[in-house]
Amino acid sequence: MARPNVREQLIEAGLKTLHLHGFNGCAVQDITESAGVPKGSFYNHFESKEALAVEALDRYWQNGAGRRALLSDTSVDPVERLRGHFRALSDGIVRNNFQGGCLIGNFSSELSAQSREVCDRLAELYAAWTRSIESCVRDAEKAGRVTQRLPAGTIASFLVNAWEGAVLRSKVEQEKSPLDQFERVVFASLFT
Repeated sequence: MARPNVREQLIEAGLKTLHLHGFNGCAVQDITESAGVPKGSFYNHFESKEALAVEALDRYWQNGAGRRALLSDTSVDPVERLRGHFRALSDGIVRNNFQGGCLIGNFSSELSAQSREVCDRLAELYAAWTRSIESCVRDAEKAGRVTQRLPAGTIASFLVNAWEGAVLRSKVEQEKSPLDQFERVVFASLFT
């Protein structure tokens, strides 16, 4: 079996290490050790740790494509699509013992004043995620399942923002209740 190339090893190790320890909680050496490659090889593939962080974000986003695909599955009721999407995210947080949380939220809180490069990519990811949710909310509107008279984009942005807050709190409290509260409030107040 072919050994993954060094760049790929660094991306995978970077994703794992950055997700678990944060951008400022690890050094390039920690990432290269996790990848099993010499430290000097890092700069042959990445201009900076920030450049790797952007690649790690992209990989994290790609890894979540399956969960987001549910949002556009028109064979499923739109409210159940939304519930299933957030439940799958919640299950992942619990499965990882509240350790990693959401890399998008983690980097948002950690790097907002530190890295324009990472923030620009985060903004793009938030916008794409919000559009996916907004499309599903529009389907729920068409089905008469939305209880609030708010624009679908506003509801979608709120869902992303509230979700990220619930994830951060679940990491602090090391328990699921913030995620459960998110689900209860959202699906009791915004949808029928």
